Amino acid sequence: MGAFDVWSSGIDPDFVVATHGPVPAAEVTRVVRGLGRILRRHGVDGPVRVRLHWPDSESGTERITLAQATIRTLGKAYRVQVAGPGRFAATFALERLDRRLGCGPEELSRPWPDPARPNLSAVTELRPIVRRKDFRLQVVSPAAAAQVLDAMDYDAHLFVDAGTGADTVVCWSGPLGVRVLTRGRDNVPLLLEDEAVARLCLGGLPYLFFTDPDTRRGRLLYRRYDGDLALVCAAGAEVTTIADERGRDRDRGLQSRAIAACVRRSLPAAIGAESSFALGAEKSF
Repeated sequence: MGAFDVWSSGIDPDFVVATHGPVPAAEVTRVVRGLGRILRRHGVDGPVRVRLHWPDSESGTERITLAQATIRTLGKAYRVQVAGPGRFAATFALERLDRRLGCGPEELSRPWPDPARPNLSAVTELRPIVRRKDFRLQVVSPAAAAQVLDAMDYDAHLFVDAGTGADTVVCWSGPLGVRVLTRGRDNVPLLLEDEAVARLCLGGLPYLFFTDPDTRRGRLLYRRYDGDLALVCAAGAEVTTIADERGRDRDRGLQSRAIAACVRRSLPAAIGAESSFALGAEKSF
């Protein structure tokens, strides 16, 4: 993956747009203004991170743009991610975020099947794991995990079931939409990492929930939009709760924002583009 250009508001450093590829400056401004209108309409205030992957004019025929927007407010995170042609991806992402913020806290906003999500179920050659994410998993009910799945626009979400203490995945699957898979109860395979990669790629799966034979913890392997793989692992025995996240947001002392024009600034060399915007756990670019 190449380098990112990072744009931020001269007034509000917490509003950041990272671009990859030849993204026009006018498109960055359009996205910032659109996000500003949405946030004001819903009375939302908090850090904003946007990522735009623009196809190189010389790269193949697909010409797919990837747009991701993440906000955090009042102890909750919201993220949308859309792939589509040209500037339409950003437009669809803004509409998706507007719809998500307009829903009640207990209501799922995402339709199923999801027309905005490309089908990543395809038999392929073995692909590399290019990103590994170790997280202290949230301990929540499956219903609360489904809300995270929807709010963060994930296809699958790894958590610890508060009722059973088992590593569990909630995912979009089948005709009913949301499905829950629990390690030790459902048919969650015990696999080495290379075995999991082979099963996902050769089996044409978009993601795979499996148990690591050494740690006996759940892992979530999934396809990225570029075709490579990412792996989410449960880190140690510690877990994080919703209350922990709310406390971190209170400590930040978030202030009200004003949205202005964006200017490009350099990304510190010590901070990778992937880690700088890793506010979510699953399914990022």
